[in-house]
Amino acid sequence: MGLSGKSGLLLFVLVLVLCAVFGATKLFVEDAETVSADRAENSSQVATNVISELEITEISSAESNNLLSNLLAARPDLEYTIVGASAVPGIYEVQVKNGPLLFVHESGEYLFQGDLLQVTANEIISTLELRQKEQRRKLFAKRSTEDMIVFKPETESKAIMNVFTDVDCGYCRKFHREVPQLNAMGIEVRYLAFPRAGIPSGSYNKIAKAWCADDKQDTLTKVKNGQSVNVEVCDNNPVADHYSFGNSIGVTGTPAIVLMDGTLIPGYQPAENYAKLMGVSVE
Repeated sequence: MGLSGKSGLLLFVLVLVLCAVFGATKLFVEDAETVSADRAENSSQVATNVISELEITEISSAESNNLLSNLLAARPDLEYTIVGASAVPGIYEVQVKNGPLLFVHESGEYLFQGDLLQVTANEIISTLELRQKEQRRKLFAKRSTEDMIVFKPETESKAIMNVFTDVDCGYCRKFHREVPQLNAMGIEVRYLAFPRAGIPSGSYNKIAKAWCADDKQDTLTKVKNGQSVNVEVCDNNPVADHYSFGNSIGVTGTPAIVLMDGTLIPGYQPAENYAKLMGVSVE
């Protein structure tokens, strides 16, 4: 085979390799702004099919004591809670207080930190996210809106967005400017406070004023726009509770949107994208 023949063969092999790499990468990386409503619906159906298999089951006291004994022997400075058996036989979920979730072998000798992925007929999914989604759905189904700042459509709400927000977050401000557009499409926005700098912090002091004001909607808009407001931080504001609640359900940044089906959408997207994900017409 001549040089040109070898070059052609090498080029052909290179194309195949690139296609394989691209295909594998596509399993894990998708542009959030191009996710279609059809794919979202398909993912929701997959979640419904496998969620029953992901329920945490309790373990015996002997198994629990064995796991805790080994973990405490290695790191007695940490506090552990046995969540239960994972979807994989012999692997248990263990929560470190104020720390990560661990997947621990029943022997207590091996563990890994991160996520447990399940391969289905259609995609690769996070078993942890599926269970957290179901937990979020249940929590928001019964959660009162009394401690939220709510922006409702003039007509009946077609969909609801629970939004963890911060006043010093640029994308939170951008999202807030699109709330009228969301309302016009029939989407109700329910705000919860999530000062990313923590509590106490300057961000906490700013956002708490919105929840302490008589006109909460107007004050929240003003502090998001960087305006000063003549409101004192009150002692009975719910910001600390919101912040703790957000951390407990997987919120790590803002804006973080939780839909009523439990889906967590991290980060900003244009209003039209949210509407499509919720099956709301943008016309």
